Amino acid sequence: MAVVFYVILAVIVLIPLILVLLYNSLVRSRNMVEEGWSGIDVQLTRRADLVPNLVETVKGYAAHEKSVLEEITAARTAASSAQSVDGTREAANQMTAALGHLFAVAEAYPDLKADANFRELQTQLAETEDMIQKARRYYNGAVRRLNTSVEQFPGNLVARQFGFDRAEYFEIEDPASRALPKVDFGG
Repeated sequence: MAVVFYVILAVIVLIPLILVLLYNSLVRSRNMVEEGWSGIDVQLTRRADLVPNLVETVKGYAAHEKSVLEEITAARTAASSAQSVDGTREAANQMTAALGHLFAVAEAYPDLKADANFRELQTQLAETEDMIQKARRYYNGAVRRLNTSVEQFPGNLVARQFGFDRAEYFEIEDPASRALPKVDFGG
């Protein structure tokens, strides 16, 4: 009889303990996703902050390339106003394409390619693109962990009960946008 009592007591103690551990694991995973998203946001903001200087430098050499400069400005506006993962992904794709067009235009201006300010901005942009890629990898890893926890048993029971949902990956869907803008004009 005493054995049955201890088994029932163990079950009564273990079930809440397991639930608490699962809940805490889900909270930790959600916080990692939020931290990862913050990292992406910081790097995208840094890239957007570099753009006005880049545009001003290019304007001095290629003022008649108005459509490309307007495309960059529109992409920057979209990036700063994005509110969701999908919106941010679209804005990032738009910015990458616009920067690609800008650097293609810059190819036609040897004096621009030789400008020290332009080269410095290119270097900073290349570094920022690398940091964006690292932030995306971290974020997507955190999303994978959260999504796995939300979907696997018994975590899915706790997740459903406490309102934990799957998170969206931050992926670039357009294969042409996967290429980083060309930023090396040193040759």
